[in-house]
Amino acid sequence: MKDSGSTSSKPRILMLDLETFPNLFMAWRLWQGYPLEVKEFSYICCFSAKWLGGKHTTKALCDYKTSDPEKSLILDLWKLVDEADILVAHNGVQFDFSRMNSQFIKHKLDPPSPSQKVDTKKVAKEVFGFDSNSLDNLCLFLGLGEKLETGGYDLWRQCMANNPTAWAKMKKYNAHDVILLEKLYLKLLPWMPKHPNLSLFEDRGACPKCGKKTLIGRGVYRSTTRTYQRFQCTSCGGWSRGTHLIDKTKITNTNI
Repeated sequence: MKDSGSTSSKPRILMLDLETFPNLFMAWRLWQGYPLEVKEFSYICCFSAKWLGGKHTTKALCDYKTSDPEKSLILDLWKLVDEADILVAHNGVQFDFSRMNSQFIKHKLDPPSPSQKVDTKKVAKEVFGFDSNSLDNLCLFLGLGEKLETGGYDLWRQCMANNPTAWAKMKKYNAHDVILLEKLYLKLLPWMPKHPNLSLFEDRGACPKCGKKTLIGRGVYRSTTRTYQRFQCTSCGGWSRGTHLIDKTKITNTNI
């Protein structure tokens, strides 16, 4: 579990991407899709996680020779999530964050230690007007790369049949996604209006978005009734404001 005692340690920011197997059920008619009997509920078959600036960890069911590979996979995922101060995923609110929690409780695990969440898809929708908010199209549009081809559902079918070649391809695909996610996160970071305040992990004067001590005074921020010093980070480009009211005659435009 992460250390909760220090306020000056570096934040642990974890990129996360999950892959799941589909639900398997019986139905009278294909076009209706109403399950008469659920043979198997959907579950996580592979995950890739990457600490910001670090190497990725990619695990799949095929990596475990235990009596319960699914639980072993979920436990390894839980350990990583438990260490994170901030979790980042694309479409995390509607998929990754909630899906991993459903698997944690299924396997009788306690909630991991609390962390703040960043959903890059949600940021893209709220701040920008992109024609598509998918990870692939955003990365293509921003010149960050593109997703790997999977060949469609057949890759998942082959993995369910425990094909070693398919599993290797699945893991490569999953790992590439989390690398793209990190690039997208860093690209969108200075634009995020609600990003967790990283200056809380540092001493005074750090950028709230990237945590680096590269702020310069750039004019003022005026709320309805108050005036504050305004800053811009020369590292990530993000804007922030001071926490103290200022005397208008003492506005600075220098490094702090």
